[in-house]
Amino acid sequence: MSRWPLWAVLAPGEPARLESRALAIAMPDWDEEDGEELPFEFIAGSGRYHAIVGTDPIDIGAEMQIAEALSLECDEPVYSIERANDPWTVMSWRNGALDVLEDRDPDSLAKSLGCPLPESEKTSDSPWRKPLRTVALIEGVRAEEAHRVLVEADDPFPPGHYRFENTPRGLLISSGTGNIGFADITISERLPLATVYAVSASPSLDKFVVTKMKGGEGIEQFARPPEEFPPYPVANEVSGESSPERILAALGIPAEWFRNE
Repeated sequence: MSRWPLWAVLAPGEPARLESRALAIAMPDWDEEDGEELPFEFIAGSGRYHAIVGTDPIDIGAEMQIAEALSLECDEPVYSIERANDPWTVMSWRNGALDVLEDRDPDSLAKSLGCPLPESEKTSDSPWRKPLRTVALIEGVRAEEAHRVLVEADDPFPPGHYRFENTPRGLLISSGTGNIGFADITISERLPLATVYAVSASPSLDKFVVTKMKGGEGIEQFARPPEEFPPYPVANEVSGESSPERILAALGIPAEWFRNE
């Protein structure tokens, strides 16, 4: 693996079946003949547990989707790790229900299960290894409506995880951990007339991605540095702006929210 793994799932079971199930859960329409790149790498462990890891910020949240589904199919706990944000988020899943493991180090957990996470070949100052936080702007939606939608969708995060702020531009959704899971996608799917801007950025904004969505589908994406294989049509500006600082100002998102303060 050439980049710092940003998310992982640690699950028990037979390796071939786990890999197949993870693919079916995360990419049900994937076809090898289409030449589409897999969003994760499967790493066999030395015991019963094995690791599924991903490196692309656009796929953050897949770890929760995969872990939740796999936990319904086995008696032992399944763990999801999201370490793009600071602090890192480690969750234990049983029968589809999650438990946030506060202060649990993901590397020590993975090693204790016999499936250590790979180390990056890049240096620690790479933007890929810096913590990312995500904030979403949802136009045309208020906090009460967003909260109702997430409750109806059985959102996995406990009450109080999200921070909702109504602004003149729209609703801002963030969290104390910087991880909003699939909240932006869920709201976009269930309120298809709303326009969603999901912003993921490092503290210094040297890694900066804005995905514009409608109806649960990505419309376009602005990224600095540019993505090697962009998943959506490339946008050269957002709301008429092309620098991270000015884009955040145009969207009404405080840059301080990405500095992990």
